[in-house]
Order: sequence, then C-alpha cells, then structure tokens
Amino acid sequence: MTIRTILVDDEPLAIQGLEIRLQAHEDVEIIERCSNGREAIRAIKTHKPDLVFLDIQMPGFDGFSVIQGLMEVEPPLFVFVTAYSDHALRAFEAQAVDYLMKPVEEARLADTLDRVRQRLNEKRGADEVEKLKEVLAEHAPEAVADLNEGGEVAASRFEKLINIKDRGQIFRVDVDTIEMIEAAGDYMVINTGDNSLVLRETMKDLEKRLDPRRFQRVHRSTIVNLDLVKQVKPHTNGECFLLLESGAQVKVSRSYRDVVARFVH
Repeated sequence: MTIRTILVDDEPLAIQGLEIRLQAHEDVEIIERCSNGREAIRAIKTHKPDLVFLDIQMPGFDGFSVIQGLMEVEPPLFVFVTAYSDHALRAFEAQAVDYLMKPVEEARLADTLDRVRQRLNEKRGADEVEKLKEVLAEHAPEAVADLNEGGEVAASRFEKLINIKDRGQIFRVDVDTIEMIEAAGDYMVINTGDNSLVLRETMKDLEKRLDPRRFQRVHRSTIVNLDLVKQVKPHTNGECFLLLESGAQVKVSRSYRDVVARFVH
C-alpha cells in the first residue's frame, strides 16, 4: 500500500526536513508540496491524496481554514505539524490523525505513520464492504439483508451485564454505568463513578467482552467508556487528559491519541 502524501508549510526548510524524515518510510510517496493554504486546497482537490501533513500557522489560509475549504469533498487524513502546542484541542476537534511538534522527532513520526496505516486499512476495508453490498443489492438482495443482520448479531455479542464477586458478594454491573477500568496485576478495578469493584480477570480478556465502539484503552493499564467523557484537556508532550462524568481525570498516553480523535467532534 502506497500512502500518497502532500506536504503543506510556508517554510521551505520545514518541508525539506519533513521530507528527509519521510524517506525512511518506503510506503510514503510525496506527490505535491504546497507553501500556503490556497495551494493546498487546489492540490488536495486535484490529486486526492491519502495523507496531508499540514502546518497550522500560515499567512492567509491557516491549516484549519484548509480543512474548512474541503468540506464538499471527501477529505484525506490530516497530520498537523506546528511549532505551537496551544492548538492541540482544535486539532482533535478537526479529527486529525496526530499533532506533531516542530522539529519533528523520527520516533514520533513513525508512531504517527503507524496510526495512518491503521486508519487507511480500516477505511479501505469499509469501502470494500460497501462495494460488496452494492453488487449484492443488484444481483442478490437477500444476501444484503443477511450481511446487515450479521453486523447486528456481532454487535449484540458484547456483554450488557458483568457479574463481579467482590468482598463475598456478587454484584451485577450494567456496563453502561462503567466509567473506567484500571488494571492491577491480574485484577481489574471496575469504576462506576460512585463505586469501585475488583474483578479477577486480565485486561485482554475483559476487552473481548466489551463493545470496542464504546470501551477503548487510553493507556496501557486503563480502559474508558467513551460515552461518559465530557471534556478533553490537552497536556504537554502530545498527551491529554479526559474529564469523566464523575469528575475523574484520566491521562491519555501518546500511543493512544487516535482514540481521542475518533470520538471528539
């Protein structure tokens, strides 16, 4: 898979530096370089790239204006590149894949491209399913119904209630009330906002029982119910904090920042 990429920055040295770092990634093909927002909009509409590295602060059209100028077309994936950390929350709101600080570190760039590859694979997989549905709708409409029904069955296989034996009692916990799950060795601490219960189970096994559209790992040892997140607070070094309904704060490590981009609108 080739990642067709456009670089946008009003500083030629910044584009050159990023281009040099991208040479280490053989699947990245740079198809255009733009020095301002207007050029970027034209190039994106013309070339339809997979990925755009986009500087935020540029004369005239800034990075956010570029995204607004592409509302009528299917946008590529965006990675913001900037010398300023105070745009992090707006970057999440724009659903950028990542937010890189200048000068771009090679390790951070590698992590970002891993997330880009994952996103592109998910998108292409979804596109293939839609194409299959279109063909089936024309030639075998009953098969489309089976395909849709299978998706509903898959969603229903996740737990609605979890039985937890704690302190000599058995508690039946509605998963909708679970706010956060923290790992403690072979035990899981299940937090419901007003109560904490201990479950003897590994995080890996527990993840299989929960709907991944709602419950996502935001740290190596923490799972959060995304439905109960009410605020995102940017922090230093590419990390951020999630403020939960109960008032608890959870740190999102850099490795899991794509989770935040998925649900912040």
